[in-house]
Amino acid sequence: MLQAVRLGLRPLAVHFDSGWNSELAAGNIHNLVTTLGVDLYTQVVDWREMKDLQLAYFKASVANADVPTDHAFGYVAYQQAKKYGITYILSGGNAATESILPEAWGYNASDARHLKAIHRRFGTVKLKTYPVMGMFKRYVWYPRVRSIKTVRPLNYMPYFYADAKKDIAENVGWRDYGGKHYESVFTRYFQGYYLPNKFGFDKRLAHYSSLILSGQITRDEALALMESTNYPEELRKQDHEFIAKKLGVSVQEFEQICALPPVPYTAYPNVEGFWRFVSRVARPFRSPA
Repeated sequence: MLQAVRLGLRPLAVHFDSGWNSELAAGNIHNLVTTLGVDLYTQVVDWREMKDLQLAYFKASVANADVPTDHAFGYVAYQQAKKYGITYILSGGNAATESILPEAWGYNASDARHLKAIHRRFGTVKLKTYPVMGMFKRYVWYPRVRSIKTVRPLNYMPYFYADAKKDIAENVGWRDYGGKHYESVFTRYFQGYYLPNKFGFDKRLAHYSSLILSGQITRDEALALMESTNYPEELRKQDHEFIAKKLGVSVQEFEQICALPPVPYTAYPNVEGFWRFVSRVARPFRSPA
């Protein structure tokens, strides 16, 4: 956002409030939009639907329990772009810090069929307002038919993670969360404890590997970071109890759900096979990168 303003653009900031923002995250959002003079649209999810969907994902016991939040991001961005006639969505995704992530560590959060199947199996509340968006609209209708393009500006400029954090701290009053995506209490627990302990997936390995490849840290520095922790046990316990309460279950029941054996995403209906086929068919017609 800061770079977009510096380039002379007039962006509309779009935020999906999934109900898990930390106080620090709320403060950072406020500082960002007020300092830069940017308009902000926030879509607040129906909490009754959201908590039912997130609890369904825990009960499904699949690795990517953060899909309920990730799935909605694209929908909100496309809806606002359509509403205001905006043709470009600026994404903070980048190759410098996010080039590595094993496919086995999760599944495509965009798969609406998979989301609906899990909720149908384990949910109890009808999703009337939660923003579900199918693969056709996400990958064909909006980007191809409506010509709303997603651009990753950070891939077109030098991007150094440590320098970027220092820049936004000094210029927009941003405060560090202590870990990647720790702005969300849920994601902090999910990445800092749930994934490593239940599935053996420590996303720090992928994050640090990306930084090594882009020359931002050394392998020895990454190994040293892996020996430390950015998620203290006291905070983990606090988050565990908070999440259980917010999802409407007892701590004991939540622990029993989390202790269920891991289940592969393929155990539930999905469209992965279809989209792999479409990708193979479309490959010869794609423009060169």
